[in-house]
Amino acid sequence: MRSALAILFLIEICLYATASLTHAGFVLEGHEHRQAMIAEAVISAFLLLGLISLSLDRPWSRTAAISAQSFALLGTLVGAFTIAVGVGPRTTLDYITHAVMILLLVTGLAWLARNRNASPLG
Repeated sequence: MRSALAILFLIEICLYATASLTHAGFVLEGHEHRQAMIAEAVISAFLLLGLISLSLDRPWSRTAAISAQSFALLGTLVGAFTIAVGVGPRTTLDYITHAVMILLLVTGLAWLARNRNASPLG
């Protein structure tokens, strides 16, 4: 479980960082959106802090990781809602990316909730 959870966090971090860079115009042109770029960069940073907290293996590490995943899920749901009401880019890439983000975050939260007694990375 140790490496799998760390890999899940790394995938999430990379996905949000790539989405942020995409909305900044560095990865793909035509997908620029300043607010989405900022939101995804902040979420990526929170997920990185969650991963770091797991590696510290402190009594609060699991709570910090759940908090990071929950924050990311809330932000992603807000992003999906804004797409649904027509704010920001509404491309197939945005729909797919948000669906994958939500799936990964729910998976991470379920994983952390299921393994209450086990140290997530140890």
